[in-house]
Amino acid sequence: MEVRHRPADLPVLLLHNLDPLWERGALDATLDAVRQLKAALEEQGHSVVEAPVRDTDLDRILQPYSPDRLIVFNWCEELPGSTRSDARVAEVLEYMGFTYTGSPPEVLTLSWDKPSCKSVMNHYGILTPSWQLVTSEPPDDWNRFPAIVKPAFEHCSVGISREAVAMNPDELASRIAFVHEELQQAALIEDFIDGREFHVTLLGNGVVEILPPAEMDYSAFDNPRDRLCSFDSKFTPGSIPYESIEIRVPARLNAREQDQLKDVAMRAYEVFNCRDYGRIDLRSVNGQMYVLDINPNADVSPDTSLALAAESAGLSYGMVASRLVHLAAARHPLFGAIS
Repeated sequence: MEVRHRPADLPVLLLHNLDPLWERGALDATLDAVRQLKAALEEQGHSVVEAPVRDTDLDRILQPYSPDRLIVFNWCEELPGSTRSDARVAEVLEYMGFTYTGSPPEVLTLSWDKPSCKSVMNHYGILTPSWQLVTSEPPDDWNRFPAIVKPAFEHCSVGISREAVAMNPDELASRIAFVHEELQQAALIEDFIDGREFHVTLLGNGVVEILPPAEMDYSAFDNPRDRLCSFDSKFTPGSIPYESIEIRVPARLNAREQDQLKDVAMRAYEVFNCRDYGRIDLRSVNGQMYVLDINPNADVSPDTSLALAAESAGLSYGMVASRLVHLAAARHPLFGAIS
């Protein structure tokens, strides 16, 4: 249950990573996004202290703060120089006694493991593209094309480009070799669902609100290789994918499609035990909704589908950020005891 307080009674420690090795443009963009989130929370009435994480010594960074007196807004996506460390951040927050926004360590750890996520979906009857894990030689029995080859243990579209879409066995073998050699991990082959793509943001615990779905509009592209959320489409301003893919909120859906999309997204959110918020990525083809990815602790930058969906639902950026703080406050040993 969400416990409501005056925002002024819920101080926030805004925890975010700021890697000194990032290029100047990435640093500036992060600092600007942090300023916007801090200002949005302050506009709602929260007092906010910023805590940038510039190295792996998170204990030292958190030591000056009292867990009894604040809520941590956990926007630390990794410890600088330590990949896949968002779960470690949550572990440190827990053993130091902090109450924080977002999912716990076990959920964050699972979300990095695409084969395990796919197995969970298969177990619970949640549709997901057909798949196969490849740790050595390309399989002889894969015959569905186009296919997409992904690194098995990544986030943020790392390793995803137009070359990841294979149209024949030779291209498939070449991309599997790329993932093995360049990214040093197993490759995940998936049936490429060349249909409409939706990102669905959910808020809450127990009683969960589904924000208006966002659709990735690929209408600028005729080639299926280009109809995907690649790394460049997210992080390379000026690139063709970045400039050409539009986010449409709310997505244009009829009543049946809307109900189907919400049902599948809700089931995935609940099965994976996402906490406070998350984003489910799906594709639709032939009347079926396929879950592509589970994103606990989805990016809360002001230009993401989460922020756009919130705005479409009548929630300002600050309102949705404050909602996350209130959801976390319900777990706080002191704030949660005061209704």
